[in-house]
Amino acid sequence: MYSVRIRDHIMIAHSLPHEGFGVASGLHGATYIVDATFFSPVLNEMNVVVDIGIAAGVLKKILSHLHFKNLDTLDEFKGRITTTEYLAAHIHRSLANEIKPFFNGRLRIELGESHVAWASFEGETGS
Repeated sequence: MYSVRIRDHIMIAHSLPHEGFGVASGLHGATYIVDATFFSPVLNEMNVVVDIGIAAGVLKKILSHLHFKNLDTLDEFKGRITTTEYLAAHIHRSLANEIKPFFNGRLRIELGESHVAWASFEGETGS
């Protein structure tokens, strides 16, 4: 299996409105390292998994909607608890939808929320 990983980051604010999150249930900030890993059993006609420049541009576009935003105020997150895992799945769905014209394979989105904690979502992108 071949793979290519690209990286970007986002800085967000959000709350996690559930008593299980303790002090994090209130509004707080987070900076996430965002890794997108593309997997394919074969290389495309250019002999790559995915064009890194195009993939990085699409990831940046997806993340720009979240960067420097309070997630609690965005319509797509109303009534949701925007945990790191939930955000990884959200970014995966958004990126998978945008890359359909040039990539069909497996995609992993991993969010690093600190030097000791990461969460990810992985799945097929569909065609």
